[in-house]
Amino acid sequence: MSETKTLLSPSRRTKEAAICAEAERQFAQFGFEGVSLETIAAGLKLSRHNLLYYFPSKEALYRRVLDEVLNEWLARMDGLVSGHDPAAAMRDYIAAKLRFSRERPAGSQVFAREVMAGAPRFRDAIEGRVLPALRADVQTFERWADAGLVARLDYRHLMFTIWASTQAYADQAAQFAILLGKPALESADFEAAEKLITGQVLAGLKV
Repeated sequence: MSETKTLLSPSRRTKEAAICAEAERQFAQFGFEGVSLETIAAGLKLSRHNLLYYFPSKEALYRRVLDEVLNEWLARMDGLVSGHDPAAAMRDYIAAKLRFSRERPAGSQVFAREVMAGAPRFRDAIEGRVLPALRADVQTFERWADAGLVARLDYRHLMFTIWASTQAYADQAAQFAILLGKPALESADFEAAEKLITGQVLAGLKV
């Protein structure tokens, strides 16, 4: 995919980025079944025919959105495997995960909807890309444990817990804001979440 994208003209890349952004917004709000090429085209003031010039189907566009969300998600999280200081690595990891939730909430919501539906259209990518990344992270924890730097526990479920708690600040941001009595979450809320989640994880690892 990356090789193909490098061959695209700047104007086409710009147009595809705009289409993906609108599709991401709609898929996050309405889910795959609640969105059509017509609604995406209407949001961009394009015709359906014009949209089909860039993406041959709703499924192809949906897959592109999920691919790009996963690309960014994995890129922001790849520092863990090279870490030598568990406490610093976990602080950076959790901070990066919360930044993703804050900066790209719609992307997180699209991914969450797909997973909650049983990943019918993205299972292969989760198995092919997320699973190897998770295994690499677990190996990092095992290395730290062998060196006596962290406690031994089920590191897979530790990662699941981190993902769930940080992604909640994208997927449930509206609810959290209502309960905090404000129109939207603010930077201070993400800072408070980062401090709390990091403290809980480091306490569990006995760092």
